[in-house]
Amino acid sequence: MNTGMLWWDNSTDTPGTKIAKAAAYYEKKYGRKPTLVMMNPRMWDGEAETFQLGKITVRPYRNVLNGHIWIGIADE
Repeated sequence: MNTGMLWWDNSTDTPGTKIAKAAAYYEKKYGRKPTLVMMNPRMWDGEAETFQLGKITVRPYRNVLNGHIWIGIADE
C-alpha cells in the first residue's frame, strides 16, 4: 500500500472495533472497502503477526505510531 488514510483512535475500544470504525469511515469517504490495515503491533495483545479481520488483512508495522491505523487498498 503506497497511499491510504491515517486514522487516529485513542479510545479504550478493542483493536477490532477501532479497525471496524476506520474501515466504515474509509468506505463512506472513498466509496471502496479497504483491504489492508497497517498498525503498530503494540496496539493489540499478542504476537506481531499478520492476521485477517474479515476481509481486511492486518499487518504489524512499527513505523505507524501507536494509536494510529494506516488503512487502504493493498497493492496488487
